Amino acid sequence: MQSSRFIPLLVLAGVLGLASCAKPEPQPTPAQIRAQVSRLLPVTLRDRADWAQDIQVAFTSLGIRPLPPNLCAALAVIEQETGYNPDPAVPGLAAIARKEIESRAGNLGVPRFVVAAALEMDADDGRPYAEHLAAVRTERDLSNLYEGLIDKVPLGRRLLGRANPVRTGGAMQVSIAFAEAFANARPYPYPIAGSIRDEVFSRRGGVYFGIAHLLAYETSYPHLRYRFADFNAGLYASRNAAFQNALSIASGMPVELDGDVIAHRQGRNHVGQTELAARTLTPVLGIDDAAIRRALKLGHARRFEETALYREVFAMAERRAGKPLPRAVFPRIRLQSPKITRRLTTEWFATRVEKRYRQCMARAAT
Repeated sequence: MQSSRFIPLLVLAGVLGLASCAKPEPQPTPAQIRAQVSRLLPVTLRDRADWAQDIQVAFTSLGIRPLPPNLCAALAVIEQETGYNPDPAVPGLAAIARKEIESRAGNLGVPRFVVAAALEMDADDGRPYAEHLAAVRTERDLSNLYEGLIDKVPLGRRLLGRANPVRTGGAMQVSIAFAEAFANARPYPYPIAGSIRDEVFSRRGGVYFGIAHLLAYETSYPHLRYRFADFNAGLYASRNAAFQNALSIASGMPVELDGDVIAHRQGRNHVGQTELAARTLTPVLGIDDAAIRRALKLGHARRFEETALYREVFAMAERRAGKPLPRAVFPRIRLQSPKITRRLTTEWFATRVEKRYRQCMARAAT
């Protein structure tokens, strides 16, 4: 659910102390930030100084104040996602990758023997791609292999499409599409030797883009747990799920609380469940279908909360419910990935990260 439409335009404010009308406090030096991060990192972590350096550069470059809640939020996500491994091994990745290629080919009507023949073609080092595929251990390995297949093998684009199917990577498992869009929107603090995709798989790039996705946007959330959910489900997904809940109450229609208010995956002009429910309120709200669509297109921006649709739906829902309704709820999303073998959800992810966050805050208080 992470994509270019998630580019944050504002940095954090409010409860995380990233903006204030009061007289600005003296900012800590990079050395002071690194020392603070190092104190919060696990004592058994190797390369502590390097991790502290990369995290400090990310906070400084993004203009995020290195307060304990912000630092611990970032560290909790890193620990949950990869345990401080910028390129973690994935058990059984070779089999997963082979199955993915064969599945895509099958959907296109390409026989399995044709896939096998394509994979027997030699890569740049003279070894067949099938041999490389059998040896992949990490998502970086697999991403590089896919890039070669797409460009060099005649059936590569047909088997894999125009996009590398490895969509996340690095220490924080951040969306590569988000990283590419974010790098287009503001300067990246490091020289780029290859591509932004390559940078995501480095420790420094994975940390920088992961922290950007987690913290470099403004919200009115009452608790960081909703940022953790957004990190998994997409920016403002928790806010949007709360809106969908209010919309269901106001309209009397079932609305899936997935945090995605526009059904982008179904096509540009597709009218999804959320939009259909909103349209039933047109006579009451005095908002036509075009205005509803314009408002929902802001679903991944803070400005959505300023629209008449957002305000009026909550007002109507609260009148019907007879009580205030939450402005943030966990999106009800089951995590789907070839790497996931258990039934996991966005709420499970956010809860796990929150536990790690509290442990970090306890360390910060000592």
